[in-house]
Order: sequence, then structure tokens, then C-alpha cells
Amino acid sequence: MSTPSAEPVPLPAKRRLAQLAMLAFAVAIVMLAYANVGLALDNQVPAGMLTYGLGLGGLMLAAYLVLAKFAPWADPLILPLVTLINGLGLVIIYRLEAAGMDGASATNQLLWTAVGVVMFSVTLIVLRDHRALQRLTYTAGAVGLALLVSPLLPFLGQEINGARIWIGIAGFSLQPAEFTKLALVVFFAGYLVAKRDVLALAGRRLLFIDLPRARDLGPVLITWGLSLGVLILQKDLGSSLLIFGTFIAMLYIATQRTSWVLIGILLFVGGAVLAGLVFDHVAARFEVFLNPEDPELYDRTFGGSYQLMQGLFGMGQGGVLGTGLGQGHPNLIPLSFSDFIFTAAGEELGLTGLMALLMVYALLVERGLRTSIAAREPFSKLLAGGLSFILAWQVFIIVGGVTNLIPLTGLVTPFMSQGGSALLANWILIALLVRMSDTARKPPPQAIQDEGMTQVFQR
Repeated sequence: MSTPSAEPVPLPAKRRLAQLAMLAFAVAIVMLAYANVGLALDNQVPAGMLTYGLGLGGLMLAAYLVLAKFAPWADPLILPLVTLINGLGLVIIYRLEAAGMDGASATNQLLWTAVGVVMFSVTLIVLRDHRALQRLTYTAGAVGLALLVSPLLPFLGQEINGARIWIGIAGFSLQPAEFTKLALVVFFAGYLVAKRDVLALAGRRLLFIDLPRARDLGPVLITWGLSLGVLILQKDLGSSLLIFGTFIAMLYIATQRTSWVLIGILLFVGGAVLAGLVFDHVAARFEVFLNPEDPELYDRTFGGSYQLMQGLFGMGQGGVLGTGLGQGHPNLIPLSFSDFIFTAAGEELGLTGLMALLMVYALLVERGLRTSIAAREPFSKLLAGGLSFILAWQVFIIVGGVTNLIPLTGLVTPFMSQGGSALLANWILIALLVRMSDTARKPPPQAIQDEGMTQVFQR
């Protein structure tokens, strides 16, 4: 009797169905929130609810099908978590648009989400093996630097709201720093894999810390100088923190040396203080951070604390449980659809809603770090760890800024804030994590074939 043939099984059917169910549940939560806004504002379900629901659901179904085809072993939680965050951002932007806030457009955000899903899909289809990126280590570094300095070029760079972080192309504004972070993480991962043994060597011991050798400080000093250049020339504290913090975190992952973290903190704090003493725009950020309630700063036309204080007032008004979706006044917070969308959510969802939102972000970061731990080769571990840290670090920077825990920066809340550049870059980031998760979780070929044989005999 011939042995039944068995094709490799990409993913157990139960897991695929569970992932699809979680995705549908995430879309359902978003639609219930959307209906809640309409009922609170007009006592009726919004007329466009079906359009937005089908639009978001269709996009996520397309992303799921691409993921199931090209990354079947990927972590099943990543896409539903991103869908929930992205969808809640759409709801809050729609709520602000309904309140008549200039600049808020849920339709535009849905279109950018569609483009983001396309970029997610293209990345998964084209990049079948993320390890190929290791061969592009220095190319990625060059691309990242080119993108980073592009806003400083004449006739290309644009200064908006006091920061020169934009470039204009064919009538559109693009923030290249959002894509810079991806290129630099690829560069950092490739570089640290090659140099980690040297960077892990210990020099003199100070108290309980093994300090690195002085000759090995070059990469850290170069990255520190680059981050200070971004802070001083582009007036972009957010990207400066993001770049240097990510490098230090990846350096720690590669070497397991706590001394690098301490050196990084000392360098950045020292550089920021020095820049605050020399450059007026840096000093203004620290003035607002230290004394946001100062009437003189509150009434300052540019670079004052009005926006920050309005956000704090809004979150204070929301309290523990919030005013309810559609029942607050988040439109009184300037740029509450982009930079301050977290405070807009805080007013209407309250502290409870914000904690739930932060838990969703924490779960997303945890899945990325789990991918880093499960990866079989050093480059994948560093790349997954770096991308996961970027998400966590960016959330910390923006939440810390709007709550006045740290000086306010120009970063936006990942997947929630309105804007194309950040949304596209973050969807590409998720595609990279999904690809690495698929590689890390995929069992050896023999195990897949054995599973297929088992299913055949069970039938």
C-alpha cells in the first residue's frame, strides 16, 4: 500500500482561525467606538459607519491574507494589536473632525492606512528572507544619513512649527526621519553583529561597573554627535532621542554591558544641557518643561506652554473613567489629532482607557521582543530587538512629553496620530517584525512534514 503524500502545512488551521477571530474582534471594537461617537454627538449611528467599517475591515482582511500566504508562521497577535491601535486612532480623528477641528480628517487617515497596508504587503512579498538586509548594512547606513540631512537641503527642506524636519515633494510634505529610523536600525544591527566582540571587551573597573576601553568609544561618540546635530540644526528633540536611545539599547543587547547604557545617558544629558545653554530654541523647550504653568510662557505666541497645559487640563477633566467618546472637548487642544492625540484620548477615555491603550502597546512590544529572543542568529536578534525598542521608546517619548514627564518633542503616537510619513514607516516596521517572527517560529522542515502526515492520517 502506498504511503499517503502530505504537503507541508503552513500553519495549523486552528491558529489561523484564532488570528482571524482576533482581527475581527479588533475591528468590532473600533466600530463600536465609532458608533459611540455618533450617538453621543447626534443621537444616531454615524451615516458613514458602514463605509469606514468595511474599509478598515477590508484592509485588515487583505493584510491577513497576505500574511497567511507569505508569513504563515508569524506571531498571530501582532496584526490584531496594530489593527486595534490604528482603528482607535481613526475613531478619535473622526471625533475631532466632527467637532470642526481644522486639519483633522478621518478619510485621509483611512487612505494613508490603506497605503500603509500596501507597504506592509509589499514588504512581506518582496522580502522573503530578512537576513538579506545584513548584506546592506552600510548601504542602509548611507541611506539613513541621507534621509536625515535631507530637510537641511535648500529648496527641499521645509520648516514647520519651528522644526526643520520636513521635505516637500510634488506638493506633498514628507518627514524623512520616520524612515531614517528603519534604515539606521538595519545599519546598527549589521554593524554591531560584526563589532560586538570588540565592544564587549572590558577596560578599567569603576566601583561595580566594567568600563569599556577608551578606543572603543568611537561609535558611541559619533552617534552622540549625530543626535546632537539633529537637536541643534533641525530643532528635533524627538528624533535626536530616538536615534541615540535606539543605538544605546541595541549596543546593550549586543554586549550585555550596563556601562554602555550609563555612558549613553551621561552623554545625552550632558549634551542636551550644553545645547540648552548655547541655543535658544533648546532652552525654550526646557523652560516650558520646568515651568509650564508660568503665565508668561503660557501666553507666549510661539514655543509656549499653552498646548501642553491644554492637554493636561483635558486629561484632568477626563479623570479615571473619562467623559465618554464624543462628550469631551479635545478640540480645544491644539494639534490633538496628531502630536497630542494621546491627551485627546485621555479626556474621553480617562485614565482607565489610557492604561488599556498602553497595555496594547506593551503587548505589541512584548511580541516583538519575544521574536528577538526566539531568533536563531545574532542579526535577527538585534534587528527585532531594535525595532521593538523603537516602538516602546517612541511611545515613552510622546507620552512623557504630553504628560510633562520629559520635555515635549515632535514625535507622534505610533499608528494613532494623523499623518502619512509615520504611519507608512510604522507599517513597514511591523512587516519586518512579522517577517522575522515567521522565520523564528517556523519549525524545521521535517517537523512540518510530520505535522502534515498526522493531519492526513487523522482525516
